[in-house]
Amino acid sequence: MAREFPNPQRLPPWLKVKLTGDGQYYDIRKRLGRLALNTVCEEARCPNMSECWGGGTATFMILGAVCTRGCRFCDVTSGKPPAPPDLDEPRHLAEAVQAMGLRYAVITSVDRDDLPDGGAGHFVAVVEAVKQRTPKVTVELLTPDFQGIDWQIERVGRSGATVLAHNVETVASLQRAVRDRRCSYDLSLGTLSRYRALDPRLVVKSSIMLGFGETPAEVVQTLRDLRSAGADWVTLGQYLRPSRKHAPVKHFVPPEQFDDYARAAREIGFPIVSAGPLVRSSYRAGEQHAEALVAERAAALEALLQAATAPLRA
Repeated sequence: MAREFPNPQRLPPWLKVKLTGDGQYYDIRKRLGRLALNTVCEEARCPNMSECWGGGTATFMILGAVCTRGCRFCDVTSGKPPAPPDLDEPRHLAEAVQAMGLRYAVITSVDRDDLPDGGAGHFVAVVEAVKQRTPKVTVELLTPDFQGIDWQIERVGRSGATVLAHNVETVASLQRAVRDRRCSYDLSLGTLSRYRALDPRLVVKSSIMLGFGETPAEVVQTLRDLRSAGADWVTLGQYLRPSRKHAPVKHFVPPEQFDDYARAAREIGFPIVSAGPLVRSSYRAGEQHAEALVAERAAALEALLQAATAPLRA
């Protein structure tokens, strides 16, 4: 495999991009502000934001802007959430999806360990609102681990979303250094396995950040573990330190090594692989090769639903 860029103090040339936006981008920002919605795209100052929004994909963050966990890579505020979930959020988000003309909506959240159901019911309400207003939009949920509680995971898994995602984030040896103590490698793999067991037609997805000091062998082993847990889709991207208080970047991975990891993932059996320095967990989620598998699984799920409700319509 290719060698890693050795100096984590300076950005290598392949990461030097400017955040740009056209008229549509600024119009969308204003609309989201009026509806009091959070997007991960903006929270993370993602360099792919205008590209994804222009291509009909956006990632919304629900359940507030304060997370009950404190992972060392994440720039979302950590602490005690000041308020219960906004009951108008599902309707506002559904309005935004329709107004933006999205084909593919990714919905994620902060962790809400303070809620009796971990926020599972709110996820379901959001999916129902989106599907009611724009039935043809594909919905991907990027969820917490719900502390491994089966009924919460199952409730979200049966929400009507086609893609169920949960990120393992990093390799097994670096979990404690990077993630909140309440997270774990095994808990993440277990969440993915539970999603996989709900229905073989669902698309299960996860993501790995690189640059924390992991070795190539550890990355390949993580890919094997994710595939064994039932993941169909994996994304790999470069970790970039949000501030000095966050976990440091130990190394920059060059584009050719991402290509090596992508080849390894395909050899392991992943139908969909997105890998590159600027790839994020929801980057270009609606691109053509991903849409093909998602559409195939969505059609199978819809056929199952039609068959189940046929006696009721007779």
